[in-house]
Amino acid sequence: MLPSDKAKNRYKIIIEYLGTGLCGWQRQDHALSVQQIIEEAIFSFTGEKVEVTAAGRTDAGVHALAQAAHFNIVAYKKPETIPVSINHFTRPHKVVITHCEQVANDFHARFSASARHYLYRIINRKAKTVMEEERAWWIRKELDIKAMREGASYLVGHHDFSSFRASYCQAKSPVKTLSLVEIKQEGEIINFYLSAPSFLHHMVRNIVGSLAQVGIGKWQPKDIKIALEAKKRHAGGVTAPAHGLYFLKVDY
Repeated sequence: MLPSDKAKNRYKIIIEYLGTGLCGWQRQDHALSVQQIIEEAIFSFTGEKVEVTAAGRTDAGVHALAQAAHFNIVAYKKPETIPVSINHFTRPHKVVITHCEQVANDFHARFSASARHYLYRIINRKAKTVMEEERAWWIRKELDIKAMREGASYLVGHHDFSSFRASYCQAKSPVKTLSLVEIKQEGEIINFYLSAPSFLHHMVRNIVGSLAQVGIGKWQPKDIKIALEAKKRHAGGVTAPAHGLYFLKVDY
């Protein structure tokens, strides 16, 4: 049972979490999700059953540095007290609220968003990573950064991304506008930054997986363009592992 029409106090929260061991953002019947952890924490200190709506539904194993979400409650709470209260009840899970503010009732974490930003992390070295095992994709073979950047350039803009969407993606249209694909290297760490108003299911992971094919020399940069124009999932590259992906932030 969700809050009645009397639940007029709407709050926007920013969430940081490690997705390791969780089934993703959305509630599932037989696994623990980020949404469930937060909703149960809110119930523990307000006594109200709420539905927390996120800007983006991350998959199992995916992390977030600044996920945005909103919820409604009947009783007014000072925004500065909400993170402390929620964080008390989310323990021992690696899910914390870093910011809270009261917003207008027409604010919607998902539909009010103007842009979403993701980070994908690769550890590129011969030795297997231990400290980053569940937080980055380890690739042993040296990646060609220049070639990957050239391949990424074909993806920026307004395109049909059918070749980079999950086969079971439920989006009504495969056409999206990718405003940024930036690749930065800091020693053995390679960071991919991708920005768009919205993304298809597995779109970021499929793009990074395809660019990695270019990086290791299995594909040429122009093969990204060929895959994009094919508009078929089988034309795209591999799906990068979930544990390297981070929901970076959302713009409103």
